[in-house]
Amino acid sequence: QVQLVESGGGLVQAGGSLRLSCAASGRTASWYRMGWFRQAPGKEREFVATISWSDGPTYYADSVKGRFTISRDNAKNTVYLQMNSLKPEDTAEYYCAAGRSIVRVNHPDEYDYWGQGTQVTVSS
Repeated sequence: QVQLVESGGGLVQAGGSLRLSCAASGRTASWYRMGWFRQAPGKEREFVATISWSDGPTYYADSVKGRFTISRDNAKNTVYLQMNSLKPEDTAEYYCAAGRSIVRVNHPDEYDYWGQGTQVTVSS
């Protein structure tokens, strides 16, 4: 079993920054990839960023590229999402996800485990 716990969400003004954390526990050795997704009210869950536990490539949604950075600390079993230059359209519930044998890194169905989410609200 794998548990994911997000933290770091909050209310911030446009142009500001937040850093989300995802603490993982359980069968971490079997993970291949970690991802961040977000879901705004009335919208589908969308891909934000993803990173492998090994020294693999990272991928970002076009809407956050250049503003968000995903990173991980394997010793702490934690994945981070540094969000800079936040915009009101970034407002959403942000979810951490984990999975193995992922082919389509931006598809939520490919991920096996999910956290409970953390709310990010960006005011204009």
